[in-house]
Amino acid sequence: MDWQFRTMPEHPLILDGRSLTVADVVRAARDPALTVRIAPDARAALLASRRLVETAIGSGQTIYGINTGFGKLANVRISPDRLDQLQVNLIRSHAAGVGTPLPAPVVRAVMLLRANVLIRPTSGVRPELAESLVAMLNSGVVPVVPEQGSVGASGDLAPLSHIALALMGEGSVLEAGAAVPGGPALVRAGLAPFRFAPKEGLAFVNGTQAQTALLALLVYDASVLWRTAVSAAAMSLEALRGTPAPLDPRIHEARPHRGQREAAALMRELLEESEIRESHRENDPRVQDAYSLRCAPQVLGAVADAIGFARQTVELELNASTDNPLVFDNGDVVSGGNFHGQPVAQALDILGMTLVTLQAIAERRVERLVNPDLSQGLPAFLTAEPGLSSGYMMVQITAASLVAESRTLAMPASIGSIPTDANQEDFVPMGMAAAWKATRILHNAQRVVAAELLCGAQGLEFLRPLTPGRGVANLVRRIRQLEPAVPPLAEDRPPAPDLERLALAVASGDLDPRLIPVSPPNIFP
Repeated sequence: MDWQFRTMPEHPLILDGRSLTVADVVRAARDPALTVRIAPDARAALLASRRLVETAIGSGQTIYGINTGFGKLANVRISPDRLDQLQVNLIRSHAAGVGTPLPAPVVRAVMLLRANVLIRPTSGVRPELAESLVAMLNSGVVPVVPEQGSVGASGDLAPLSHIALALMGEGSVLEAGAAVPGGPALVRAGLAPFRFAPKEGLAFVNGTQAQTALLALLVYDASVLWRTAVSAAAMSLEALRGTPAPLDPRIHEARPHRGQREAAALMRELLEESEIRESHRENDPRVQDAYSLRCAPQVLGAVADAIGFARQTVELELNASTDNPLVFDNGDVVSGGNFHGQPVAQALDILGMTLVTLQAIAERRVERLVNPDLSQGLPAFLTAEPGLSSGYMMVQITAASLVAESRTLAMPASIGSIPTDANQEDFVPMGMAAAWKATRILHNAQRVVAAELLCGAQGLEFLRPLTPGRGVANLVRRIRQLEPAVPPLAEDRPPAPDLERLALAVASGDLDPRLIPVSPPNIFP
């Protein structure tokens, strides 16, 4: 799998409903200065679709959610003079989210995804709805969206309703990290409240965009983490004076899972020209290394393949019609179930489970690094004075606690349906619960990999003057040059600041081997 997302250029992001990528979502989420625009041809197609909706409304036919109630109330016909109010009532009544607000970058991603779906001609909304949402995004107005309250079908009703509420000039938005009334905030941004017309409220809130936004960000971050975790494994292999023989490409061609082959190839690259390897090539009594070293490509390769599955799912979902009902070019307005988040929820669950695997095998290597019975001659707990000093004893304990928590979170949410809406919506995917758990697992995994990097770099200090492979050496150099610094451990100090500094570097991609040259001469300090 090509783990590199395309670069993030300075030019505006153009939405057309067809070509949004994971990298685009990351740009929009994490760069508030980004400008988003709607492609003119997409606007024209949407305008034609809206005319079909207005024709259908004028015909007097019964159309779900346009002139009927919602869910269990679909058999209640609404009079023509109250159709606008029906949409407003839907948004107000469905803004039932509770709990901690989603981070602003996540909300920005949700807004982007919702705009991209709304400009697809199947939505049948007025172009002004998508344009108003994009204008709010470009103006930096970020609604307060509680993270709890969605079961993932009929879409992420509560989160999307909170965004729609702010678009109407109601609800709350974030300013300087605090919640403020949405109406005055729109005025300060030079925006007018949007008034929803028939179908538009339902089109806005029926969809998977909250869980999909989180999946897109998680896929990106998990890919960065994967590359860094493979690098940490290579570093541990060096510090523990393991053999790179299991990285032989012939082994991995004989079982050609794509992720496995890529993990082995990256480890080989990072280990090139290792003096440490040459020092024990002839006189090492060991026949084989432990699984956490020998099988790293197989285990981390399976993680890569699972991340790839999640990526394929989200890339499709980004440009899919998930609102309801859908409008087709012959004028049919058909109610269906594309708002059901089962594909996204399953991908989130799989992603969460595979990130538990990534951190669990990393923790096993941390244990080998600090345990004098397993570390091939490294001092106990990686301190020069074991006993007087405890060194990195607690680093392994912290990593173990994170893995244990992640395992408790790995139970799939997507199999935990609870019927809703008077049993009309009797099977739901719980996608937002899956997203929350996967996000927590990701953060734990970033910290466990940080623990391995901290211990691996310290282990290499005791092997001087021998130098590791070029790629590993450059990784150590980058760790030592972080700001604030993460220096070698000379005497006991609290590991917490170093762990958090490294975890931040892992999360930001500062230790991603894409950014670490592996071809220059060895620069191990």
